[in-house]
Amino acid sequence: MASLEGLRVLALESRRATEVAKLIRNCGGEPLTAPAMREIALENDAPVMEFAEALMRGAFDLVIFTTGVGVRTLVKIVREHGEGEAFLAALRSVKIAARGPKSSTALRELEIPITVVAPEPFTWRSLMAALEAKLGARLEGMNIAVQEYGTSNPELLTALAERDVAITRLPVYQWALPEDVQPLREAVIALAHGHIDLVLLMNAGQVAHLFLVAEQMGYTEALYEGLRTTVIGSIGPSTTEGLHAYGLEPDYEPTQSKMGFLVSEIAQKATTLLARKRARAKVHPEPSSSAQKAGEQPAQDAHKTTSGLEILHEIGSRMAASDPLHAVLHRIVDFACAVIRCDACFVYVLEESQLVLRASKTPHDDIVDHLGILLGQGITGWVGWHREPVAIAEKALLDPRFKRFPNLPEDSFEAFLSVPILCRGKLVGVINLQHRKPYAHTEQEVRLLTMIGYLVGAELERARLETENAQLSDRLESRKHIERAKGILQRDFGMDEEAAYKAMQRESRQRRKTMREIAEAIILNEDLRRSRLMETAKTTGQELQEQREKP
Repeated sequence: MASLEGLRVLALESRRATEVAKLIRNCGGEPLTAPAMREIALENDAPVMEFAEALMRGAFDLVIFTTGVGVRTLVKIVREHGEGEAFLAALRSVKIAARGPKSSTALRELEIPITVVAPEPFTWRSLMAALEAKLGARLEGMNIAVQEYGTSNPELLTALAERDVAITRLPVYQWALPEDVQPLREAVIALAHGHIDLVLLMNAGQVAHLFLVAEQMGYTEALYEGLRTTVIGSIGPSTTEGLHAYGLEPDYEPTQSKMGFLVSEIAQKATTLLARKRARAKVHPEPSSSAQKAGEQPAQDAHKTTSGLEILHEIGSRMAASDPLHAVLHRIVDFACAVIRCDACFVYVLEESQLVLRASKTPHDDIVDHLGILLGQGITGWVGWHREPVAIAEKALLDPRFKRFPNLPEDSFEAFLSVPILCRGKLVGVINLQHRKPYAHTEQEVRLLTMIGYLVGAELERARLETENAQLSDRLESRKHIERAKGILQRDFGMDEEAAYKAMQRESRQRRKTMREIAEAIILNEDLRRSRLMETAKTTGQELQEQREKP
């Protein structure tokens, strides 16, 4: 008989916390629930509406849905913008793939035909296998949109990119830490001190947030140590992959990726699993893992090694943050340098026909935001023009494509790796890494950096466009102030429009203020004058009224 009698069981579930606690209690366990995540709306609907408009224009061949919540949220947003029926008609006219039963159910409720349904265990691998079985070679060259669930799935995106397809990431909601993080902090402490017997994990996001909070608390190593004597239950392969990213192996996966199966099945084996794990921890004081067997570092130090998979997961989780342009650029530099240790990293952004240097690992105040490279010029321009990576192990300056630029000492460095940043097949920018000494980039490093260029492309383009829109709005607002100030000068001093403008220009130069600041000063003075006149008129009116009322 299934029994968790006397065992303390931690569940990090949020939406179904009450349900999982009841299941644990019914099996005799002592439940501890600590919500690890919450779904929050995107800061704006622009990405969703851009996708909807492109879909209605016939821009996509295949749309992949990964969650039922994603399907319903997407349709809800589009309906709120008045395009619901046209959008649903467009969805019914393209190929649709569903990752699992929840997304399939949501699509069928909307009467949207499904071309491909991933079989159990509903992972990205089973989805890719189903796509290849159904579409085969027809996948190549397709324009595919992928609905994301809180974060990106870098493994799925990589697998699709290898089929030579154009991919559009479609975030419809984000995962965030719960508003009240205290229960999760307490869960970290309980795990670290060995007060938990079993921990049940329902998705990879819970794993990531558990370690994020542990890192914020300075408890990462203690958490790894505590997990050595705690039975880890994973609901299925996707969650297990999330554990692998942190160098952990689950002790049990249920026969079906469902919460009820996880609780009831692990209850049948809990006592045996726990005894075996704690006995192994005593025999092997240092954690044993497949990585360690391969001569790599132990599992409790896995957080110190920035693997390519961890980097891709981090990019996926952070790229929906809607940060301003320079924050996105600096994050790209951090990601690139974490993948490949280098002496220099530059990020160029395409602006009109030039690649403009916008971010650097090392300070270059004299050239950042000033240096522009034409498409086709130098290795950077060649990569931008051809949208292909270039890796040079040594003597990069002897490459026939190389062009030296003033004030860039890095031009004398030996090794050079350059990859394009793309968004929907369109060039957005270029990432360059340089090494002082010869360095042979591995195929995996080139692929990882190329994938970073792909993953950050949409976010960089969004940030760039938002910056441009903000600048345009600021210019329009400045123009409104200047026009109003000119009108005041023309009225008060009998000037024509040109004379009023020149007077403001002269004042701007003399006071070393912008034209907008001069205009705002003129408008403020006018507003104060009007206010004084109104106050005077009000006072005069009151005095006249008082005089009339006197006997």
